[in-house]
Amino acid sequence: MEVKTSKTRVYISLPKKYVAAFAKHYELDHWLVIKELNPYVNERYVRAYFREWGTVTACKIKMRPNLEGKKAVAYVRFSTEDEADRAEWAGPHYIGGDVEVKQVVSPKLDG
Repeated sequence: MEVKTSKTRVYISLPKKYVAAFAKHYELDHWLVIKELNPYVNERYVRAYFREWGTVTACKIKMRPNLEGKKAVAYVRFSTEDEADRAEWAGPHYIGGDVEVKQVVSPKLDG
């Protein structure tokens, strides 16, 4: 029987007390999701902004239309959970405007 694995990343928001238990079963990446991001802010700027709190290993920005116009969502991956914690706790964050920051985890993708 062949088992197929997905290359689609899944972002999971968990209460902090459950992350350690989840990590026993999966190797995790630690991310911040930045909502309500100004659409004119680029990935280089977001990376530089969060570098203060740790090693940013990935940064992606996706456009999300809303009722007032276009806003972007950024996904920022840190090398450790501690770095993601420090970055989240340093808020509130202002990146080209007020933004909403939430920490999430995702199982690491193979390859």
